[in-house]
Amino acid sequence: MDLNFQVFQEPRGIMRLLHFVFSIFAFATVTGYSGYEKFECKDGFESFFHYDYPFALHYNESLCGPKSSQYVIIGDFSGDAKFFVATGVLALIYTLAIIFVYLKFDTLYRQNPRVPLGDFIVTVVLGVFWLSSSAAWANGLTGLKYVTDVTSFENPCGCVITSSSFSSLNISVILGFLNFFLWAADLWFLYKETSWFQGNKFHTTSGV
Repeated sequence: MDLNFQVFQEPRGIMRLLHFVFSIFAFATVTGYSGYEKFECKDGFESFFHYDYPFALHYNESLCGPKSSQYVIIGDFSGDAKFFVATGVLALIYTLAIIFVYLKFDTLYRQNPRVPLGDFIVTVVLGVFWLSSSAAWANGLTGLKYVTDVTSFENPCGCVITSSSFSSLNISVILGFLNFFLWAADLWFLYKETSWFQGNKFHTTSGV
C-alpha cells in the first residue's frame, strides 16, 4: 500500500494531526465529566445528586419538613452540549477521512482542483461550527454553573451543600475556541492548494 507520509512534513498535514488530537480532547472533556451535589442535613440524612453529559438536570427532593421545603435543581443544557460534542465528532471523522486522502490519494489531490477546493470549503464549515458550538456551550456552561451554585439555593433545612468542580468543563470551552483557531489557521495553507490561489497551477497526468 503506497502511502505518502511526507504530507506530515507539510503544514496541511501537521495541522490535521493537531485537529485530530484537539478534537478528541474537546469533546472527551465534556462527555467524560461527572458532577454532583451533596446535601448533608440534620440527623445524619444525606442526599446525593449526580449529573453528567448531556446535562439535562432534574432534582426535586424534600429533605426535611413540609413539601414546600424542597431542594430544586432544574436545567436543560443538553442542546448546547450535544452541539459541541457533535461538532467534535464530525471534525474528528472528517480529519481521519482527509488524512487518508492525503496519504493515499495525494496525486489526485494535487491534480484535481475540485478535491482541494472541497477540502477548503469543508474546513470553513467546520471552523464555523467550532466557533458557534463553543460559544453555545460556553453559554450553556454558564447556565449549568448557575443552577448548581450552592449560594443560589434556598436552604430551608440548613443542610451543608458541597458540589463538584467545573475545571474540566472550563477547559472544554477553551479547547473549543482553540479548535476554531486551528481550523481557521489551516485555511491559509489549504487556500494555497486551491485553484483560487494565483500562484497555483494544476497539471494533468500528461503534463499539459
